[in-house]
Amino acid sequence: MSLKRQLSGFELTIFGLALMAPVTVFTTYGIAAEVTDGRVPFAYLFAAIALSFTAYSYAQMVKAFPISGSAYTYVQHAFNSKAGFLVGWALLTDYMLLPMVNYLVASIFLTSVFPGIPAFIWILLLVVLNTFINIRGTKMASWVNTLLLTYAFVVILLFIILSIRFVLSQETALFTVTPFLNDGFNIGLLMAGASLLCFSYLGFDSITTLAEEVVDPKRTIPRAIFIIICVGTLAFVGVSYFATLTQPNYQNFSNLDASGIELVAMVGGNLFVSLFLGGMLIGCFASGLAAQSSASRVLYAMGRDGMLHKAFSKLHPTYQTPVFNLLLIAALSMLSVVMTLSMATAFINFGAMIAFLFVNLSVIGHYYVRQKRRSLKETLLYFILPACGALFVFYLIINLNKYSLVLGVIWGAIGVVYLFYLIKIKGMKTIDMSFNEEAKS
Repeated sequence: MSLKRQLSGFELTIFGLALMAPVTVFTTYGIAAEVTDGRVPFAYLFAAIALSFTAYSYAQMVKAFPISGSAYTYVQHAFNSKAGFLVGWALLTDYMLLPMVNYLVASIFLTSVFPGIPAFIWILLLVVLNTFINIRGTKMASWVNTLLLTYAFVVILLFIILSIRFVLSQETALFTVTPFLNDGFNIGLLMAGASLLCFSYLGFDSITTLAEEVVDPKRTIPRAIFIIICVGTLAFVGVSYFATLTQPNYQNFSNLDASGIELVAMVGGNLFVSLFLGGMLIGCFASGLAAQSSASRVLYAMGRDGMLHKAFSKLHPTYQTPVFNLLLIAALSMLSVVMTLSMATAFINFGAMIAFLFVNLSVIGHYYVRQKRRSLKETLLYFILPACGALFVFYLIINLNKYSLVLGVIWGAIGVVYLFYLIKIKGMKTIDMSFNEEAKS
């Protein structure tokens, strides 16, 4: 039994945008404004351009290997099974803990509205609902995500419209470069802002985990990757641009962490605040739904290859989904009752950046080194562009906070011990690549 090919390009794009959760631009705006000294739109553009190199690398690797596993699969083919396992091990911290972060944030919103209901009740309800939807299959998850994402984009559009009305009422210029440059171009501030905001783009990479469930993945997935980057950038830049026009001086916010709510209240009043909070909650739910699905596919690929117990490679006889994996992630997500947001985020940041780094290197390893595609054009496509992506991601890694690095190193050490067990105790020599020819086509 194998995963079922049924997702279209539109459904795949919705999946990636749902995991990206564009409404999170409101939660990071205040801090980003402080870090960039009011140049948030330019920082988003800078981050998008920099991450486009990595997006390009994902597109090239999925063309070569259109199967589940994402970075785990690409690295094991470009280098070797051991490197692939360790990257997959790091990637698990991203996909498996991202649902936890979404449930934790959602529970914070819900308990603020319904203080009499404990947070763990909301977390349990969200986990059960998301797991049920994902078990029923990617088609159902895609349908739900489409509805949820539509609401989120309506909130974004309403904010922009109301901001335009507010700005015009203040007799302020509607079109200006001030939100991009403030008092002038400053590459140091832009790099600092991009380092913070690049994590808003997490989601474009997740669609590669669904490669065996997509119709014509070699064409569909690369196209969807860049659509997700472009749509996300339009949302992020649009919101941050009009947010800057609405409140030109970020120091006037009473609380930078809650600057999004202050902006919403300024342009739309209490009614719009209610709609906005609903959009934030929906964004968390949709992102958790997509992240749980992505994580289950990485576990499926590693189980199929014998890197994890064979239970991870089992599919539901009717829905053809990795039920065991989904239930495991649901159980881990319940740790959001006791885990702090900063700890979970630290794990996610490390795992995502390690995966990004090695996907860029995989393009060089697979195309430039192994296939020896080294003409002038191919050197640009398969060496220079991915090398640019790798250098930017490496910069992000060395600038992660100490908690991300410490937790990442500890998790990596556990992975090395487990790999040693697989090789020395179980006697595993090579990976049994058990995917069928249909999956590769």
